[in-house]
Amino acid sequence: MELALFPLHTVLCPGVALPLRVFEDRYRALVRRCLELDQPFGVVLIRDGHEVGPGTTSIATVGTMAEIREASKYSDGRYDLLVVGTRRFRIDSVGAGPTPYLVGDVTELDEPVGDPELAGRMTGEVTQRFVRYLALLQPAEGEAATEIDVQVEVEVEEDDSAEGEMVASRTGSESGAEVRVAIPDDPTVLSYLLSGIIQVDQPHRQALLEADTTVDRIVELLRLIDREISLLERRLRNYSVDPRSAALRRN
Repeated sequence: MELALFPLHTVLCPGVALPLRVFEDRYRALVRRCLELDQPFGVVLIRDGHEVGPGTTSIATVGTMAEIREASKYSDGRYDLLVVGTRRFRIDSVGAGPTPYLVGDVTELDEPVGDPELAGRMTGEVTQRFVRYLALLQPAEGEAATEIDVQVEVEVEEDDSAEGEMVASRTGSESGAEVRVAIPDDPTVLSYLLSGIIQVDQPHRQALLEADTTVDRIVELLRLIDREISLLERRLRNYSVDPRSAALRRN
């Protein structure tokens, strides 16, 4: 099948939402075409090169189809989009055609789980590790909070309690309420959710996207999360409380 391609310096995972600001002429044309035909486009990682302007760009061969969920057009032709990743695809070829943007001949990829029993066991393990990872991401005393700007298509509910498997503070929330994220039961859906949230560089995220099976992806997630947990724990151990400050707080 043919698919319009939008190369970016980011990896889009299935089930993860991505806001985009489109201002270059060729990608305005891509968006107009996709909106007119109600078609997705493909987000692919730029391995070498630039998102805008002339020049040679090297792109990954595996990407994710992006459905446009929200679109706002400005008077000067720019667009603000919210897209959501759906299916993975592999680029078989990129042809030169009449469009100003890239169009690929692509094949949708299946989602083999691997060993279903192993995947089920690992789902609980990776969820527990990720909850620990989220807890360690909370800023230590004396640190400024770092916002994790990731949107996902999962059900959430506001709650004042800390019950549930995954509870995280909503950065910038005026109410200060916490958000309880409903963990997906499907190992493949969960593996992509965590791949889109964990704070890793784009080559690592691309490797997670390209994993042959869900089990392979969760194995790599466990390795990456354990590494991040180790780094975060060392960061916390480097902080010590001034006894005088502690005494003042107690008073």
